[in-house]
Amino acid sequence: QVQMVESGGGLVTAGGSLRLSCEVSGIIFGINAMGWYRQAPGKQRERVAGISSGLRTNYADSVKGRFTISRDNAKNMVYLQMNSLKPEDTAVYYCATGPGTMGVGGVPYWGQGTQVIVSP
Repeated sequence: QVQMVESGGGLVTAGGSLRLSCEVSGIIFGINAMGWYRQAPGKQRERVAGISSGLRTNYADSVKGRFTISRDNAKNMVYLQMNSLKPEDTAVYYCATGPGTMGVGGVPYWGQGTQVIVSP
């Protein structure tokens, strides 16, 4: 059974930083692409960042230069460091795994989400 548990969300003022973490179990972590998505109120879920098994990364244009995705295969963890946060970054952030996290293919497994609120 695949489990993905996010943590690290919270309330931060604009310009601040947060680091999201996702602990993954039930898959062979090291061979799977991982990603972060977000969904703001009234909007569709969007892909924020992805990291392949070979450590290639990609980012949504809206977060390039501010967010950094990383992974620790020894700990089955994936992280999202978010700097220079803006109110428009407010959303529920989801950890996910599957080839689609790199832009092509499906995303079969998701975490339950962690709320990020950025105040002006």
